[in-house]
Amino acid sequence: MNKIKIAIIGYGNLGKGVEAGIRQNKDMELVGVFTRRDPSTIKTATAGVSAYYIDDAKNMTEQIDVMVLCGGSMSDLPEQGPHFATMFNTVDGYDNHAEIPDYFNAVNKSALAAGKVCVISSGWDPGLFSINRLYAEAILPGEITYTFWGKGISQGHSDAIRRINGVKDAKQYTIPLESAIDAVKKGETPELSAREKHKRVCYVVADEGADKEQIKNDIKTMPNYFSDYDTEVHFITEKELEMEHSGLPHGGLVIRYGKTGLNGEHNNTIEYKLNLDSNPEFTANVLLAYARAAYRLSKEGVSGAKTVADIAPAYLSIKSGEEIRKTII
Repeated sequence: MNKIKIAIIGYGNLGKGVEAGIRQNKDMELVGVFTRRDPSTIKTATAGVSAYYIDDAKNMTEQIDVMVLCGGSMSDLPEQGPHFATMFNTVDGYDNHAEIPDYFNAVNKSALAAGKVCVISSGWDPGLFSINRLYAEAILPGEITYTFWGKGISQGHSDAIRRINGVKDAKQYTIPLESAIDAVKKGETPELSAREKHKRVCYVVADEGADKEQIKNDIKTMPNYFSDYDTEVHFITEKELEMEHSGLPHGGLVIRYGKTGLNGEHNNTIEYKLNLDSNPEFTANVLLAYARAAYRLSKEGVSGAKTVADIAPAYLSIKSGEEIRKTII
């Protein structure tokens, strides 16, 4: 079997999750990790795989089939996505929902010019939840879809806090409001704002001497991340963060109600739920499935940016079409 040669940019929680996930996919192999840190300080968990400076990636285009971008959505991916699309097939989990159209256009321009396939926003939300919302709306038109996230730690929102001046480390929990979930499950179909569905709770380790009130204000007023939600900010010690918030759980729920029948007399519900012990490891496995799709599409001569809505499910599976028809369909 000719294995898909995967490389990783960014060796944080998500990058390490991708490395672990490659071991579960027998059609893939890791060929390198690229970082902005000193590569000599990084020891990968995969024997024989080296770390390189991120700028060295341009010298290894012939050795890499798909580059998995594991940077943050706030400041890393807006720059790295379009840049690496000029050299590689890529996959990422860009999760700033409000900015996805603009991000898609920027990556698409680079990918089309370079003849590459670049799958964006392919985590679990956006990603798997996006597919479920699309299927549900197509099947039950004219109704309302509800998405709830958590309780869990958001990697993207935690990263956004850590980029604030004076923040040493942080974790952010997204917590769905039970009153909203209960109303939806009762079939009340309420109109809910972001603030009425979730709250955000932030645990922040501040640098010594940092202006905590300024940090709190910067968090609560951050557009697309916190400004539309009731947000709590708690300052704790580094030791407390390590002892009490070291895990990375997450999950969520998509619910859609719809009526069928000549007079809409029959109620129907579509529900999709995720419960994750490790958000980054699960997200990494989603990225790898779409890395396989990017590789296959590239082999077919396809180019440009793609979202999960553009890619047929069969491209994600290691199984052949015949095997899928026999064992899954």
